[in-house]
Amino acid sequence: MAKFAADQTIRYGIIGAGMMGGEHMLVLEHVEGAEVVAFADPVATSLEWGALCAPNADPMTDYRDLLRRDDIDAIVVSTPNFTHIDVLADALETDLAVLVEKPMCTTVDDCRTVVDRVRTRDALTWVGLQYRYMPTIAALLDQLDAGSCGETKMVSIREHRFPFLQKVGDWNRFTRNTGGTLVEKCCHFFDLMRRAAGANPIRVYGSGGQDVNHLDEFYNGERSDILDNAFVIIDFANGVRGALELSMFAEGGRYEQEITITGSRGKLEATVPGNHIWFGPRDRSGPHRIESPMHPDVPHPDFHQGASYIEHVQFGECLRAGATPIVTVEDGMWAVAMGAAAHRSIDEQRPVHLTEFGLG
Repeated sequence: MAKFAADQTIRYGIIGAGMMGGEHMLVLEHVEGAEVVAFADPVATSLEWGALCAPNADPMTDYRDLLRRDDIDAIVVSTPNFTHIDVLADALETDLAVLVEKPMCTTVDDCRTVVDRVRTRDALTWVGLQYRYMPTIAALLDQLDAGSCGETKMVSIREHRFPFLQKVGDWNRFTRNTGGTLVEKCCHFFDLMRRAAGANPIRVYGSGGQDVNHLDEFYNGERSDILDNAFVIIDFANGVRGALELSMFAEGGRYEQEITITGSRGKLEATVPGNHIWFGPRDRSGPHRIESPMHPDVPHPDFHQGASYIEHVQFGECLRAGATPIVTVEDGMWAVAMGAAAHRSIDEQRPVHLTEFGLG
């Protein structure tokens, strides 16, 4: 894998200049040794937004023209979910480093195609599961890796939040475009569960529905079909159990996310937002408060609690060192598979085994 000199600028092209593409551009402006030289999007309003976020970069309407440039070292794919597989098919044929936004793809079959392609590729390929880098979650994972909890036994994540935002062309109002809420939104949480469990999932059971949001929203005569609440239980191969509670009509709570890891020696708790976590050992000497402040260099704290900035710093460090990615396409595939299995479980009212997706 190619290395970059410490003082060499990494030149970026952004494919998709909407909400997330703009976030990447604004963040990269503050990452030392990074420069956005071009961005591509077929939508005029997104090109206008991109020009505000990266005024010195070249706007383009066709991402394939961007891929053919000789002044780009790395690309970020931040297009609508359902387009990822086609954009990646072209991007992975180049020798450019690639960071693809979550979810990696909308189906497990497409994810497997990407994994197979990346196995024969030398350039860095990274999946944007940036929740790992939020201050409290990063502190939680550090404590977990240090052995504070002993052997992980249970992982519980609650997300109580607002409905999906409006996006260009309302593409995120339909499951066929997003992969489903449990893929689109919750792949972050399934990734964290798998990371904490230290094993792959084997069985998923879900219960959920569309009960409050978007019920009166119609687009070209078709009603939005986005699930807005669910419970999901996941069994992992090593006996760890995971639980997700999602409500997208609960914006009035104290926190958007509450994450708990319980092990043989104690319990870790984190919230988002937040600036500390708690560790409660089984000897009842706690709970002990562990500070987890945001990194002082974060330029936009509201962008995923600064996680996008930390993600790009680490991406750049890996690229300069010629190192393997911290968040792999295999991670991206399993996160999608857990969400897809949960949706199938809800639809068919039964437990779903990951072997049904050819995984196991």
